[in-house]
Amino acid sequence: MGRTLAQAGLPLFAAALALPVIALVVAALAWDAASASVLREMAATVLPGYVWTSIWLCLGVAVAVGLVGSVTAVAVTLFDFPGRRTAEWLLLLPLAMPAYVVAYAYTDFLQFSGPLQTTLREAFGWQGRLFPEIRNPWGAAWVFTFTLYPYVYLLARTALAERAPQLLEAARLLGAPLGRRVREVALPLARPAIAAGIALALMETLADYGVVSYFGVQTFTAGIYKAWLVMDDRTAAAQLALMLLATVALLLWAERRAQRRLRFSAPRAQRQGADAQPARLTGRQVVLAWAVCGLPVVFGFVLPVAFMLRPLVQGWDELPWHAFVGWARNSLLLAGGSALLATGAALALAHAVRRAPSALNRWTVRVVGLGYAVPGAVVVVGLLLPVGWAQARWPDSSVSYWVTATVLGIVWAYLVRFTAVALQSVQSGYSRIPASWDDAAATLGVAGAALWWRVHWPLLRRSTLAALLLVFVDVMKELPATLVLRPFNSDTLAVVAHQLARDERLGEAALPALALVAVGLIPVVLLSRALRRGEAAAC
Repeated sequence: MGRTLAQAGLPLFAAALALPVIALVVAALAWDAASASVLREMAATVLPGYVWTSIWLCLGVAVAVGLVGSVTAVAVTLFDFPGRRTAEWLLLLPLAMPAYVVAYAYTDFLQFSGPLQTTLREAFGWQGRLFPEIRNPWGAAWVFTFTLYPYVYLLARTALAERAPQLLEAARLLGAPLGRRVREVALPLARPAIAAGIALALMETLADYGVVSYFGVQTFTAGIYKAWLVMDDRTAAAQLALMLLATVALLLWAERRAQRRLRFSAPRAQRQGADAQPARLTGRQVVLAWAVCGLPVVFGFVLPVAFMLRPLVQGWDELPWHAFVGWARNSLLLAGGSALLATGAALALAHAVRRAPSALNRWTVRVVGLGYAVPGAVVVVGLLLPVGWAQARWPDSSVSYWVTATVLGIVWAYLVRFTAVALQSVQSGYSRIPASWDDAAATLGVAGAALWWRVHWPLLRRSTLAALLLVFVDVMKELPATLVLRPFNSDTLAVVAHQLARDERLGEAALPALALVAVGLIPVVLLSRALRRGEAAAC
C-alpha cells in the first residue's frame, strides 16, 4: 500500500512542479478577442523594445562570456605558470556574487555622487559628470559578463583537460606552432562546451530581474513584472512570460545539444604522459597569463566586494543590526526548509527510478529536472494565474490567501526552480553506486527501506549534503519569486538589498548584499575542492 502511494505521489509532485508551465500553456490556448487585443497593443508599443533590448543584451553577453570564459580556460589548462593552481580556483569566485549585488556595487562607486567622480572633481577642479551612466544595457552586459563567465570557463576547462593534451602533443610532433595548435586543435575541441556555457549564461541573463530592474533595462523579465504589478494586466504578463519561456526552452535545447556533442572525441587517457603536459610560460608570458586570469576576478569579485565594504565600514555604527537579524532569520528559515523539502523529494525520485526505472518514473524525473531552466518571473506568473482562476470560480475560497499570504506559495516556487538542483546532485551520487550492489544486498535479505538505509544512504551522504547546500544558497539569492510571493513582513536578505538599492540607500544595502556573497562562497569552495579531487584522480 505504501509503495503504491509513493508511486502515485511522485507523478503528482512532478505535476505540481510543472503547474506554472501548464498554466501558461492553458492561458495561451484560451485565446480570445481580449487576448488578441492585448497582444496587438503590446506589439505596437512595448513589445519591440523588449525584444530588441533582450536580443542586444544577449548578443553582448554571449560574445563577452564566450571570450572571457574560453581564454581563461585555455590559460589555466594548456599553459603552466607560477600560481596557475591558485588562478584555477580564483576564477570561480564570481560564482559567489549575485549579479544584482555587483550592479549595486558598481553603481555606488561610479555614479555622479560616488567616491570616484567626487574625488576626481575635488582633486582636479573638474565639473559635471566625468564617466557615462552605468545604468544602461551596456552596463548590464558588463555585470552579466563578469558574473556569468564561470559557466563557460568551467565547461571549457573540463573539455580541454579531458581531450586536448594528447591531440596537442600530436600536433606539436607534426610541427604545428603553439598558436596554431590552440586555434585549430584546442578551441575546436572545446567549441561544444563553450556553446553550452554560453547557453547557460544567456538563460541566467534572460531570467534576471534584479540587474535589469535596477538599471532600467526593458527586457522580457522587467516587462512581465511591470505588466503584472504596475499595469495589473494578467493577460499581458502571461503572454510575455510565455514568450520568455519559449526563448529559454530554445536555449535549453541548444545547451543539451552542445552537451551531447561533447562526446565526439576519443576518451581521455587514464594518465597524461610527460610529453602531454601544459606548455611552460616564462618572463612576460607569465605576466600576460596572470593579466588574463586576474582581470575577470578583479572585475567580477574583488572590486564589487571592495566597493560594498567601503559604505559598510563608513556607516558601521548606523547599520540596522536589529533588522538584519530578522532578515537573516527569514532567509535562513526559507532556505533551510526549502532545501530540506527539495532534497527529500530528490532522494525519493532518484530512489524510485533506481528501483523501478519505468517510463513513468523516468518522465517524472525529466519533468522535475527542467525546473531550474524556468525563470523566476515565469514561475510567479504561472503560479498566480491558476490562483486567480480559482478565486474567480470560487470567490469565498481561501486559495489566494494560502498562496500569497503564507509561505506555501513561495516555498512552492522554490521547489519548482530548485528541486532540479538537488536531483542532479543526488543522481550523481547514485551513478557511483553499482546496480550489482543492490542484487548482492537482496541475496543477503536486505531490500526495500532497509536497502536504502543500510546500503544507499551511507554512500549518498556527501551528495545529499552537496544538494542541501546548493539549494540553500540558491534560495538565499533568489530575488524575482521572493519579491512577489513572500508573505507580509517577512523580507529576506535578497529582497531588502534590492529595495534599499532601488531607494538609493546603497550604504544600507551593503550589509545584506555582502551577507549573500558570504553564503555564495560555500558552493564555490565545494566546487573547487571537487575539481581538485577529480583532477587528482585523473592523474
